[in-house]
Amino acid sequence: MSRWGAVILAGGHGRRMGTKTPKQFLSLCGKPVIWYSLKAFSDTEAEDLVLVVPAGEAAFCRAEYVEKYGFTKVKAVVEGGRERYDSVYAGLLALRDSPCDYAAVHDGARPLVSPELITRTFRDAEKYGGAAAAVPVKDTIRRADAAQFSAGTLPRRELWAMQTPQSFRFSLLLGAYEEMQHHPEKKTDITDDVMVAEEFGKIRVLLTRGEYRNLKITTAEDLAAAEAYLRM
Repeated sequence: MSRWGAVILAGGHGRRMGTKTPKQFLSLCGKPVIWYSLKAFSDTEAEDLVLVVPAGEAAFCRAEYVEKYGFTKVKAVVEGGRERYDSVYAGLLALRDSPCDYAAVHDGARPLVSPELITRTFRDAEKYGGAAAAVPVKDTIRRADAAQFSAGTLPRRELWAMQTPQSFRFSLLLGAYEEMQHHPEKKTDITDDVMVAEEFGKIRVLLTRGEYRNLKITTAEDLAAAEAYLRM
């Protein structure tokens, strides 16, 4: 039986939300946004969770979001870095001493992730080494030129919108992140773990069918949409 772990990212500042409080700590139907991700992972077979939080906030977040709600699977609360990939790497290093075979990385600003989706990505990672939640795009996607005029249509049947969790054999993902540390010039356009896995670990990643409700809270409209889903 494989042992699962997860890095849950809550280290962003959420500037696009336009609030002083980072989006992952805003109230959503009476609980902080990050609570929902911690609860979803706690309801799976994952045994080792690491929560990554803003610099200088580790002690506060441990008390306010982990101990207060009794999330006993959280083994460490660590400070994140400047960029998302810095925070992921910090989380993986904290997870390194646990005996987990597979690890997921999840954005704490996606509170509507389900335990079932988490489990699907883990099961697919066990088969293929890497699997990431994603959904087929619904809209027509067009390229734009430098002047913002239409420059062609992309084939929708080939396009998927990436989500999290993104799950991997732990040794493969950590190895890819460690390799990335030797190539700082290639970090510029890294936006998710699949890019790190493909670029620095040569890992082929399966796209696990995600859930359209697994939205990422970036703006006030996203928060309102998440509230609507939860009240349905």
